[in-house]
Amino acid sequence: MTAAYRIRQFLAALIARVSDADLAEADAHLPPAARALFRRMPRDGQSHALRVLRDLKRAGETHPSLLAAALLHDAGKSAARLGAMTRSIIVVMRRVAPAQLDRLSAGPAAGWRRPFVAQRDHPRIGAEWARQAGCDELTVSLIARHQDCVERGSLSEEDRLLRALQAVDDRN
Repeated sequence: MTAAYRIRQFLAALIARVSDADLAEADAHLPPAARALFRRMPRDGQSHALRVLRDLKRAGETHPSLLAAALLHDAGKSAARLGAMTRSIIVVMRRVAPAQLDRLSAGPAAGWRRPFVAQRDHPRIGAEWARQAGCDELTVSLIARHQDCVERGSLSEEDRLLRALQAVDDRN
C-alpha cells in the first residue's frame, strides 16, 4: 500500500457516513442479535464493512456466512474504540516497526496499551461476540481467521471463502 492510499483511507474514515438504507442492507445479512453488534462498530468501521460486503457481492459471492463475516470481521476492534488516528498509527507501525508494535500489543488490554492489544486480538474477540450474537459457526470461523495466512493449495470451501474475504478486505 502506498502512502497516498493510506492518506486517502484515513481521510475517508474521518468523513464516513452510514445511512438508514446502509443499515437495512447490513440487517438483511445478519441474525437479529448480530445487528446490534454491527451498530456498536464505529461509523467508519461500518462503512468499511459495507464496502467489503458490496465488493464481495459484485464479485459474485453469495454465501450467507461469508456476507455476514464481511460485515462483522472487524467488530472486535470495538473492544477499544480504535479511532482513525490510532488505526493509522498501528498501520504505519505494522509496516515500519513491527517488532515495536508486537511489544506494545503484548500483555493485558489495559491503559494506553488497550488499543494495540485490541487490534491484535480483534479477530478472536469479534468471533466470540458473533457467536454470542447467534452467527453460525462458519461466520464465526471466518471472523476468527480473517488475518491468518491461508495455504494456497487448500481446496476447502472455508479457505476459499476466507481468501475471498481477505482479498476484498485488503482492497478496502
